[in-house]
Amino acid sequence: MELVLIRHAEPEWVKDGLSVVNPPLTERGLRQAELLGRRLETFDYDHVFASPLQRTHLTALPTLTRHNRPLEIEPFLEEIREPSWHGAPVEETIKAYRREMSNPSHERWDGLQGGESVRDFVTRIQAGATDFLERNGVRRIGTDLPVWQIDNPGEKFVFFAHAGTNSVLICHLLGLPATPWEWERFIINHASITTLKTIKLGDGYAFSLERLSDVDHLPAEDRTR
Repeated sequence: MELVLIRHAEPEWVKDGLSVVNPPLTERGLRQAELLGRRLETFDYDHVFASPLQRTHLTALPTLTRHNRPLEIEPFLEEIREPSWHGAPVEETIKAYRREMSNPSHERWDGLQGGESVRDFVTRIQAGATDFLERNGVRRIGTDLPVWQIDNPGEKFVFFAHAGTNSVLICHLLGLPATPWEWERFIINHASITTLKTIKLGDGYAFSLERLSDVDHLPAEDRTR
């Protein structure tokens, strides 16, 4: 089985000095999405899904158009939910992020004040991933090791999602404990490709991280984080 985790292209987080929640892509982000679509033009896959947020939809569009596929939304892929600061001065947003990042490590589970806590986010992604995988014939075998039973090991899934979502998914599949700083533990660039593949064990399958944040399709001037 192959799982391809794609982070959305560069979003327009700030417009006219004000913060934007659920933003579209920047001009550079649209260019990144087009280059990604060209990279994936000959890629063969069985299923493709995107988070509910528009930056993943816009990133997926060039790929879906080339493959003549509809957009399929998978709700559990949604990124951590921000505070209600749409339209707030960007200076306030920057201060909030800096304040959260300066907290002691164990306090970072609380996340941004007024937003979804990192603890709840990780729980949501893990529960959603477990449900999604079970619906698609992938079940964790009841051991202390990350071993999986897979009904159709030849399938390929593509997910257009987010840095946080993808990071938690990587940990979930590899059996790694989550941290409150997944966004910093795995550096995943905009419009990048991360690939996990399964290896056969005597009693099931394990996931291996084959590629992390591949941006070979982007020229240096179009690479962003």
